[in-house]
Amino acid sequence: MLIEGYHESHGVELPSLKVHAIMHAIVENQLAEADDPVVRALARLVKQGLARHEAVHAIASVVAEHVFDLLEPKGGASSVNVRYHAQVERLDAAQWWNGAL
Repeated sequence: MLIEGYHESHGVELPSLKVHAIMHAIVENQLAEADDPVVRALARLVKQGLARHEAVHAIASVVAEHVFDLLEPKGGASSVNVRYHAQVERLDAAQWWNGAL
């Protein structure tokens, strides 16, 4: 609800505020749990010039792909997690800015 409230108060229009907030919450929970690849990705993206909020969005874009992979697994759930962490490790600010993800 806090994440939804933040976006509403800043006038951010989204196709689905609830889904957007869920993606934010997933990334914030991974950061709070000190999920190493996610923590490293956030630090790297911020160092490359993204604002923290943008970096969370970039990581959330990988989360969205991961969720899709979980719905259509190729190689089992454990390989999906390995692919997710590998994608997060490769995440780059320039890719995010250019929409190359």
